[in-house]
Amino acid sequence: MQVYDSPYRTCRECARDVYMKEGMHAFYRSFFTQLAMNIPFQSIHFIVYEACQDLLNKDREYHPLTHCASGAMAGAVAAAATTPLDVCKTLLNTQEKLRVVEVEQGRIEGLTQALRTIFLCCGPKGYFRGLTARVVYQMPSTAISWSIYEFFKHFMLHGGGKSQAENDDGYLSVGNLTKSGNVVAVSATSRVAT
Repeated sequence: MQVYDSPYRTCRECARDVYMKEGMHAFYRSFFTQLAMNIPFQSIHFIVYEACQDLLNKDREYHPLTHCASGAMAGAVAAAATTPLDVCKTLLNTQEKLRVVEVEQGRIEGLTQALRTIFLCCGPKGYFRGLTARVVYQMPSTAISWSIYEFFKHFMLHGGGKSQAENDDGYLSVGNLTKSGNVVAVSATSRVAT
């Protein structure tokens, strides 16, 4: 449905038509390409995040701005590095008719054929189509994800900071973090001026 001039008006209509014409296999056409992209994406993502934290947050303290910046940088680098695989995945999923006709193939099957098709019709630059959009999409996404992860990690490890004691800003936090077995309960926290 994201393809220009799609003949489908609803997802249900699209799914039914694809299933009737191509069978269940069509829904998993780029599954291995997706795996081949996600493994390096996540590897690069974690390596860059940790490297940025080493530079920006040497003491590894909870500091939202550094977590946000490190997450954004990690997402940008990982997205840029894996864009060629994303372009292949998109081609496999859409089976873009113009590209299939240009290289005189009936259908594009598998990563190797997708790589070949992109090279034949677009040259090496074709592997990086949509790079800016992908990076711009991933940066805030990973920045938010890492910020939330680090917030909850800090909250779980430290009970929300200086619980039952005065905070640096002159407020008293009143709240509890209790654990019973595998269940963690957080009571409401209110701030009272001291």
